[in-house]
Amino acid sequence: MRVSEVDILIAPGWMNSPPDHWQSRWEKKLSTARRVAMPDFNRPVCADWTHALARAVNDSPRRVLLVAHSLGVLTIAHAAPQFAEGKVVGAWLAAPADLEARAPIEELLKEGGDDVAIPQGFDPVPRDPLPFPSLVVAGSNDPYCAYGKAAEMARAWGAELVNAGEAGHLNAASGYGPWPDGVMRLAVFLRGL
Repeated sequence: MRVSEVDILIAPGWMNSPPDHWQSRWEKKLSTARRVAMPDFNRPVCADWTHALARAVNDSPRRVLLVAHSLGVLTIAHAAPQFAEGKVVGAWLAAPADLEARAPIEELLKEGGDDVAIPQGFDPVPRDPLPFPSLVVAGSNDPYCAYGKAAEMARAWGAELVNAGEAGHLNAASGYGPWPDGVMRLAVFLRGL
């Protein structure tokens, strides 16, 4: 399968993806990509995000490839039962967030300021298998999700797991702006669908 054959829906994480983040770069570079507009990126509520993602998937004129980061990954896990059957061809999931481990999230909250609130309703993380092929890319030193926890989520979802090494949270702060290796992994994943 090629990029031109699917709608690529980008599901950013908490506080959105800034312009130098790989998701923002891919959105500009990939002709069929668009970001899902979540109701409030700074004060995420699972039911609202899930509804927005399901609507974006089900309203897409073509089949969909999902590309998610952090909280966007958990949104896909929650929203999957609401997707029309066969609508999603696959999900490429980078650096899932572990909201069940509160300490790192509370530390991030301090950095975000008064406009930011801890995401509500995303935990516990669904452990049901995803009804489409999926790939989880996780860093071995992600401050927001231990590699073992990412591996556990991937197993539960029936997803392939890729260890990105010491990649942090796979965000711009960890040096993942353009992320050429990520683009190549996405292309290989898409070709296999």
